[in-house]
Amino acid sequence: MESGNFATVLLGGGCFWCTEAIFDRVKGIKSVVSGYSGGSRKNPTYEEVCSGKTGHAEVIKIDYDPNEISFTDILEIFFQTHDPTSLNRQGADVGEQYRSVIFYSSVEQKEISEKFIKEIEERKIFEKPIVTSVEGMSEFYPSENYHRDYYENNRESPYCRFVIEPKLKKLAKDFRSKLKGNIQ
Repeated sequence: MESGNFATVLLGGGCFWCTEAIFDRVKGIKSVVSGYSGGSRKNPTYEEVCSGKTGHAEVIKIDYDPNEISFTDILEIFFQTHDPTSLNRQGADVGEQYRSVIFYSSVEQKEISEKFIKEIEERKIFEKPIVTSVEGMSEFYPSENYHRDYYENNRESPYCRFVIEPKLKKLAKDFRSKLKGNIQ
């Protein structure tokens, strides 16, 4: 979906706290909101999504400026900061809500996503097959306020220190030129 100079995509790469913290730091990203998508229940709560009965994934809604960052760059960061070969799991987070998924908002995003996945599989970037699904965008439900900007508000929590910070260090090492500033 494009609005003015911005385009939108929903990405699910495990816990939305991690993906939100990552994409908040990337140039060209105008907005990142954690939430839920891909399920059957309207206005799901975190507890309902975690029950595994709604079909929703934890996702982030990204609004970005295609003149500042390409969709391919977004995918490159996404695939290098989570495990796209792990079905319904990221680290200790297990369940369908942690699946790897791209909810595209345009035919162009769909085609780019499918081509990107095919290319990284052909290049054998990962030892196991990619399980990331590419699906048309469905309804997005913003998460509860206490989940938003979780890393910024809870940096000293064990999850932030031991799960999110290593991903941010990898981001800084591999994508320094694409970042808004220094990672802290």
